[in-house]
Amino acid sequence: MIRVACYVKEVDKGISLAHHCMEKGYETTINLMAVSKVLERDLDEALEDLSKSEVPVVYVVDSFGSMYSEQIHFLAKKYFEALPGKELGIHTHNNLQLAFANTIEAIIAGVNRIDATIYGMGRGAGNCPLELLLSFLKNPKFDIRPIIEVIQELFIPLKAETEWGYHIPYLVTGMLNEHPRSGIKVMSDKKMPDLRKFYDDLKDGTPLE
Repeated sequence: MIRVACYVKEVDKGISLAHHCMEKGYETTINLMAVSKVLERDLDEALEDLSKSEVPVVYVVDSFGSMYSEQIHFLAKKYFEALPGKELGIHTHNNLQLAFANTIEAIIAGVNRIDATIYGMGRGAGNCPLELLLSFLKNPKFDIRPIIEVIQELFIPLKAETEWGYHIPYLVTGMLNEHPRSGIKVMSDKKMPDLRKFYDDLKDGTPLE
C-alpha cells in the first residue's frame, strides 16, 4: 500500500499523486496531515476535493499527538459525512499517551483501517503499539506471541540504541499542538534541557537555540 501524506493546502497534489499510483496498480490511501491546526472551512474544502477523487481510503491523522477522544469522534463523523463510499483510517501519535485510546475511539466511531507499530516505534513519541491493539481486538486469528518474541529479541535492544516513545519534550509539543521537531531536536542532544524553559519558550513562540 502506498500512503500519500499531504497537507490540506496541497490536497490537489496529493490526489494527483494518489491517482498516478492507482493507475500503476497500487493500493493507495491519502493521509491529511496536521488537521488539528487548520481552519474547519479549509478542511471542508479539502474533503470536498477528496470526495470527488478516486482515492478509496482517507485517513484521520493526529500528526502532533495533540487530540483527545472528542476530536477523534468529531473528525470521524465529519469525514464519513463528507466522503460517502470511502473507507476511513486512523493514524495516531503518542505525545499525550493517547495513541492507543484514540485508536479505540476511532474503531468505535466506525473507522476500519487501523495503523499501529510494534512496540509503538515511530517518529518522536511513536505510534499506537501493535501489541496493545491486538490485545484489544481479541480476534482468535491474531497470535500475539510472535510479536512479544520480536519485541524481546529485537525491539527492546533497538530502543536502547534509537530512542522513541513518550518523553516530556514530546508531551510539551503535543499539549501545545505543535510539530514535534523541537522535541526531536532536544531529545537528540545528549544532555536534557531545562524542561520548564523548553515549555515556556515553545508556549511563548521563542525560537529554540
